[in-house]
Amino acid sequence: MSPVVKRKGEKFTLPGKYLLFILTIVCTGLIILTFSTNFLSAPISAIGGFVVVPLQEGISKAGSWLSTRSEELVEIRSLLKENEELKAQVDELTMENIRLQQDRYELTNLRELYDLDAQYEDYDKVGARIIAKDTGNWFHSFTIDKGYNDGLAIDMNVMAGSGLVGRIIAVGPNWSKVLSIIADNSNTSGMVLSTSDNLIVTGDLELYADGVISFEKLVDSADRVVEGDKIVTANVSDKYLPGILIGYISAINVDANNLTKSGLITPAVDFEHLEEVLVITETKQAVGDEE
Repeated sequence: MSPVVKRKGEKFTLPGKYLLFILTIVCTGLIILTFSTNFLSAPISAIGGFVVVPLQEGISKAGSWLSTRSEELVEIRSLLKENEELKAQVDELTMENIRLQQDRYELTNLRELYDLDAQYEDYDKVGARIIAKDTGNWFHSFTIDKGYNDGLAIDMNVMAGSGLVGRIIAVGPNWSKVLSIIADNSNTSGMVLSTSDNLIVTGDLELYADGVISFEKLVDSADRVVEGDKIVTANVSDKYLPGILIGYISAINVDANNLTKSGLITPAVDFEHLEEVLVITETKQAVGDEE
C-alpha cells in the first residue's frame, strides 16, 4: 500500500469527532478547576462587574426616567382637566356677572320709572319696552312693544328717566312708534317753571351730539330766567300734557330783535341709553274734551 502523500497547499482538517472530544476534555477540566480553586472566580467577577453593573445602572436610570415621565404625564393630564374645569367655571362666572350687571341695570331703570310714575301719579300710565330704533346714535325715533290692544293711541305722551321722551306718532295692535323731542322735526311748547314764561323747544340731532337741544321765542323782558331753570311742557301745548319735565336751561342768548331770547336746554332724559319707557294712557286732546 503506498503512503499518503500530503500535497502542497492542502489545508489540515481535524475530524469533527476529535474536535468534540478535545472540547469536552477542556470544558471538564475548567469545571473541575472552578469548583476546586479560585482560578477563574476573580476574572469572571471582574468581567461581570465590567459588563453587568453598567448594564444594571443603565436599566435603573431608564426605569427611573420612564417612571418620572409617566408621573409627569399623569400630572399633565390632571392639570389639563383641571384647567378645562376652571375655564368652564370662569365662563359660567362671567355669564353670571353679565346677568347680574344686566339685572342691576334693569333694576335701576325700573326704580327710575317707579320714581317717575310717583312724580306724575295723576296720570294713568303703562310700561313698555323698546324693541327697535331708527338708525343713528340716539333714540330720536323708536318702536315699543305695546299698541292699541294695550290701550295706546297716537299722541300719547312717553316718559323715561326723569322726564319727557316724546309722543306716539303711529300705532299697531302690539307696537307703537315714538318720535322723541330731540328729533329734527320735533317742536314742543315749553314753559319756564319758575316764571311761567313760554318758549318753543326745538329738536336738533346735531346739537344733541353735545348733549343739548335748543329753545327759542322766550319772552323774558324782566330777565328773570337764568341758567339751571327747569323747563316743563306748557299748558298751551296741543300735543303734550302740562307739567312734564323737559330739561334744564344751560345757555341763554338775546336775539337780534332784542325782544326774545333763545338758547340751549340739557334734556332730563338720556336719549343714548333707553330700554323701557312709560306711556301716559291719555292724550291732551282727550283731557281737553273732558274739561
